[in-house]
Formats: sequence, structure tokens, C-alpha cells
Amino acid sequence: MTVKENSPLLEYLYSVLAPQSRTGIKALLRHSRISVNGQTVTAFDYQLKTGDKVEISAAAPATLENRNLKIIYEDDWLTVIDKRAGLPSIATGREKEITAYSILFDYMRSKTPGGRIFIVHRLDRDTSGLLVFAKDERTKLFLQENWDEYVTKRLYTGVCEGYFGQDSGKIVSWLTENPKSMKMSAVPYDNGGKKAITHYQVLKRSKGLSLMEIELETGRKNQIRVQLASIGHPIAGDRKYGASTNPFGRLALHASALSLRHPRTGKLMEFHSPSPFSI
Repeated sequence: MTVKENSPLLEYLYSVLAPQSRTGIKALLRHSRISVNGQTVTAFDYQLKTGDKVEISAAAPATLENRNLKIIYEDDWLTVIDKRAGLPSIATGREKEITAYSILFDYMRSKTPGGRIFIVHRLDRDTSGLLVFAKDERTKLFLQENWDEYVTKRLYTGVCEGYFGQDSGKIVSWLTENPKSMKMSAVPYDNGGKKAITHYQVLKRSKGLSLMEIELETGRKNQIRVQLASIGHPIAGDRKYGASTNPFGRLALHASALSLRHPRTGKLMEFHSPSPFSI
């Protein structure tokens, strides 16, 4: 790039590399990837003059190779992953527990010294699928405070025990948690708990099981699992909520689709993860 007017180097980079994050631009300097007139420069306040030639050297990006999760989208503000069943979203108090957060934290630090990651929402340990993280606290708080407006769709694929009488329907109930067992319960009337609404559609019935597409209208702890169990159709493999079968050797619930308006650009983005279940 050819400089058109005198300017401090960092200010110039901010202007020509927008909308890349300022943290990322500073990292280019720290990692000696900026040169002026053929000479590497790391000083933020280096004074550029009209006619100077600024170059950014290519660098092999850090990649994430991990059997527990894969990154399906990443920019300066967001990371969207597809996690496997059995991986917690975040630590639950166990020392040195491997979590989606810890894996991404190490990955971010390998890319940029001081890089950070923030969890926006969670999936149950034994639920697989799509999970959103933020790269800065401002983005995290914005998404959490505006979740219902910016997250326009959350679809799950699940396999439930038994056959549903209807092909589609809606479950409305109020959820409360037992502080000792940490188990949720659901009742179809307002008992002071949190109101939960779940929509479902039966995709297939076979071998005493129902393959379902499930859409959340609200997002409560264990919502899908406890609500389906409360109407006599627990998720297969869900011993916690009364399942008697385990045909997949795991909880048969997968976060398969997510529609999200980008917190900075407002652009609607849609993410999909193939269902691991068939009956």
C-alpha cells in the first residue's frame, strides 16, 4: 500500500484495515508482519510519510485440530463450533477438565498472545452440535442481552421414546430445579417456575422411537429433555429424565441449526450441523 499523507503507523493501519479488530491489527505489529519501505517495523507510533510503501507479510494461520470440536465459522467477533457429545461447554468445578471453552481458549492464545474467548450460551455436556462464542466481552454481553432478537432460530434433532399421537405440536410448561439433585421438573401450569415453550415435528417413527425436529422458543436449562420426559417421551439415552433405551450409546439430542444476526453487521447468518441420528 502507498501512503497518501503523513500519519502514525498504527492510525494508518486502523484506517486501511477496517473493519478488522484493533487487537488483531496491533498483533500484526507485535508479530513483525508489517514493513515500511522494505524494513520491518514494530513501533505503533512510527511516523509514515507520503509515498511510503507499507506491506503486510503473509503468515500461516493457526489451525485447530481437535477430535472434540470443529470450528465452522470465525471472524473478529464470533466463533461458532460444532461440539461432540460428552464435552462440557464450560468447566463445572472439576480440576483440569477439558471443555469447549478451554480448547478454544488455548487456540486463541496460539493465534494471538492475549487472545480471549467468551461463552455466550451453553449446551448440555451430552448434547452435541452448534455453540456460539464471542471474542470480546462487549460482543458476549450484547448477544446475551439481545438473545431473543438476534438469535432467530434454534433447531435440534432428537430421538424420543414412544410414538407421538400428533405429527407436530407445542409444549408449554413451567420449569423448576431441585437444588440438591440439580434436576429440573416441568408442570403445565404456573407454579412460579420459568415458563418454557418448545415446538416439535415428528420426522419418522420406527422401532418404538420417534425422530424429531425440535425448535426452542425459550432457552431454559435442560428444557427439551425435561419437557419431553414430562409428556411421556424422554429423549433416548437420557437416564437422568427416565429413558429406558439407549440405542445410540449417548443422549440422542443434537443442536442442528442456528440462525443468528451478526452483532456488528446485522447480517443474518445460518449455520447447520448434520444430524448424527437415523432410525
